[in-house]
Amino acid sequence: MKLAQRIALLGVESAFDVLVKARGLEAKGRNIVHLEIGEPDFPTPAHIVEAAKRALDEGWTHYGPTQGLPELREAIAGYISRTRGIPVGPQHVCVVPGGKPIMFFPLIALLEPGDEVIYPNPGFPIYESMIRFLGAKPVPMPLVENRGFSFDLNLFRERLTDRTKLIILNSPQNPTGGIIPAEDVKAIAKMLENRDVMVLSDEIYSRIVYDGPAPVSITTFPGMLEKTILLDGFSKTYAMTGWRMGYGVMPEWLVAAVNKLMVNSNSCTASFTQRAGIAALTGPQDDVTRMVAEFKRRRDAFCAGLNQIPGFRCALPGGAFYAFPNVTGTGMPSKELADLLLEEAGVACLNGAGFGQYGEGYIRFSYANSLPNLTEAVERIKKVSTRWQAVTA
Repeated sequence: MKLAQRIALLGVESAFDVLVKARGLEAKGRNIVHLEIGEPDFPTPAHIVEAAKRALDEGWTHYGPTQGLPELREAIAGYISRTRGIPVGPQHVCVVPGGKPIMFFPLIALLEPGDEVIYPNPGFPIYESMIRFLGAKPVPMPLVENRGFSFDLNLFRERLTDRTKLIILNSPQNPTGGIIPAEDVKAIAKMLENRDVMVLSDEIYSRIVYDGPAPVSITTFPGMLEKTILLDGFSKTYAMTGWRMGYGVMPEWLVAAVNKLMVNSNSCTASFTQRAGIAALTGPQDDVTRMVAEFKRRRDAFCAGLNQIPGFRCALPGGAFYAFPNVTGTGMPSKELADLLLEEAGVACLNGAGFGQYGEGYIRFSYANSLPNLTEAVERIKKVSTRWQAVTA
């Protein structure tokens, strides 16, 4: 037997490959600073954990509605309405096991072979993976460093065609930490208002922002709510990556399609985790505030340290918890440099080109690690920097 050819079209996340290599080095006695995996290193807030325990004791261990528990969908609708300033009801909400199904299911429901999808590059690898898997054409939108890793609007206008079916936005962004300025989001919405096109707005990092105004959702502009799939969840904001719970807010006609795909794949999201989700959204937010403040402290110190390393140039990210330094000054390809840092410095990070062709010349660090470990990582990189200084001198 052979695998179906379409399986070859699926990509992977390099973070998990690097994690396996790093664990292998640790098994041999090496000490590794893990800056490859994008997950908060904080515990899930106690009141959320207690809500899950209570739900188990109360018997929330059986099948639930495919679309999600009504109480959770009501809480999500209220949260999105408050934070984005848009009218959303529980009928617009789909609760799914993790954020990725809100990439997977709507794209399956919308895309035909030959359709074009504009997506950020460098960007989360699953975007391009799913576009290719469905036979659509990926149209990369280079994220420009001198624009804060936002789109070049003139290029965006040029790449819109009659075959454009979907636009993917991600702000704050993985891997760059960039935030699309409000005026740019408004300009994108204006370009799309008379087009038969949908937008997937990945807002999973919406609460992890540091300086300036909060990111603006494209759903807030005229005519865009009915054209947008808003992706959000609990993993990043509430340190709940292992709980596997995300959600999408979308037009009702698309909700019906997503529900069909849920029935055919997962049946429903675990009921007791959904009860915890209600506690996350309606309970105290102090832990989120403290976590973001600590990320900002780490960001400031770590990026300052990276900028002291010869060949590195690192802009301060506006959100998420990733540093994306420009390393062209080292004279080394991104993958070669990332491998060197793992094998010789004991610092696990990701090759920028693993996020798309326009990520070449960069590497990604997750600063979701302690400040002492981040400081140690900078010192280790400084020590091995003699390797490329000799070449570029």
